Amino acid sequence: MKHLCKKRILQSQHSFSSLGNITSRSQFGGYSIAANKTIFGLVSEGELYLRASKKDEQHFQRREMINLIYTKRGIPVPLNYFLVDEALWQEPSQLLFLARVALAGAQYDKTVRSANGRLKDLPNLNHDIERLLWKAGIQNVDELQHYGAKSSYLELRKIRSNLSVNVLLALAGAICGTHQAALPHPIRRELVEWYQHHAVSKEPKH
Repeated sequence: MKHLCKKRILQSQHSFSSLGNITSRSQFGGYSIAANKTIFGLVSEGELYLRASKKDEQHFQRREMINLIYTKRGIPVPLNYFLVDEALWQEPSQLLFLARVALAGAQYDKTVRSANGRLKDLPNLNHDIERLLWKAGIQNVDELQHYGAKSSYLELRKIRSNLSVNVLLALAGAICGTHQAALPHPIRRELVEWYQHHAVSKEPKH
């Protein structure tokens, strides 16, 4: 599966090179796709999903692209990431158009958050977590996205060592703009496994 993800990342870097400096990093249990540090896509389980802002969803729905789905208590919850299927990979101009829409929407949402919102206004975050993030040197939404959920969580653990896995899941949900309960199962599973390996093992012995 990791090999398939790497293949999609390389495809994305080639297909979207005209949008800017295309980079990828481990994020949300998969790999983010960003142009000049603005995340507009996600590679998960070997597939690419493009992010859609609320104002742009019709472009993706018109093509009948499939949402990334999280199942909560047996009820499917669609997220604002849309699958790039094999047919769309064969239409490079249309794919680039949708990627450009996704990037523009992400840039717009990012500007709105920076201008009007604080960390505590993101899903799952409150005054307490916001203050901890400030103490850790993470002052705004852009910096939280840059660090990612895992690195941010480790910085918080330096200040408060007893933080639970729920804080890690809350950070991940905040970064992708969704409630932590709506994180897709593969993402949640990967984060919990990471927590058990990297966080529990580092808890102080009594």
